[in-house]
Amino acid sequence: MKLDRSQYEGVAARAECLVSHEEMETALDRMAETITERLGDKDPLILCVMTGAVITAGLLLPRLDFPLRVNYIHASRYQGATSGGELAWRHRPSDAIRDEHVLVVDDILDEGITLDQVVRACHEDGAASVQSAVLVAKQRPHQCEADIVGVEVVDRYLYGYGLDYKNYFRNARGIYAVADEDI
Repeated sequence: MKLDRSQYEGVAARAECLVSHEEMETALDRMAETITERLGDKDPLILCVMTGAVITAGLLLPRLDFPLRVNYIHASRYQGATSGGELAWRHRPSDAIRDEHVLVVDDILDEGITLDQVVRACHEDGAASVQSAVLVAKQRPHQCEADIVGVEVVDRYLYGYGLDYKNYFRNARGIYAVADEDI
């Protein structure tokens, strides 16, 4: 569903900024320090979970000053909707994962279903080790936990820094909570 300009502007005007651009940049710096401590000597394979983690990976990777390789995995539960459904696999790089130290990078830990299944898939595909990093984790129970978390926020529908609302707002410079009336 495409939003017209007035719908887009209305959603933006009603949203609440939960985490500023400056706070997000600080969180990315902290994540990079932790990743470097844990994986800096392992020549890891960084797996970007498409599509939301493109921005997270793009902002995080230049902060990592050690040898690494990048690939992607595409598994989605939302597909433009505001609630998750069944996990749809679009790309699973099984052969590239075997015997690698893998860092799964995702944008958000909501229920933890996607991250849990992606991490399980990496183990099934023979990864030497698997760690996970998420930019945002909601303060709620999760099916699995991330090893590295940028920021924790309240359990609301969010957008910004890769998180989307109906395929829009991934480029917002902060983390915003969508107004209840827009969900």
